[in-house]
Amino acid sequence: MKFPRGTLVVANLDPVTGHEQRGRRPSIVVSNPDASEHQRFPTLCLVPVTSTPGTGALYPAIGAGARSGLSRTSYAMVDQLRSVDKRRVQAVVGQLALEELEAVDLGIRLFLGV
Repeated sequence: MKFPRGTLVVANLDPVTGHEQRGRRPSIVVSNPDASEHQRFPTLCLVPVTSTPGTGALYPAIGAGARSGLSRTSYAMVDQLRSVDKRRVQAVVGQLALEELEAVDLGIRLFLGV
């Protein structure tokens, strides 16, 4: 299954180590769905989301509502970017607005230095 960039999914991120985000939580798909035909394994790149406010480019706000599927304003944790097996995705809950995805992309470029 292909997940477009900016899709908000619920993923089970356990098991984890240290300060990695854990549990079943909303996450933003940031990988290119067209790259899947070139992958050896069925993985996605996700940015977990939290309701705990963050500040700065690494924690852009994601609005609540029908589009996102979130019940309250949440924050992307770009510094928790990770690759996961697609089988960790339990549900699709929504889609980011274009300006929200652009803010996440800005955070990723800052975090990775690209």
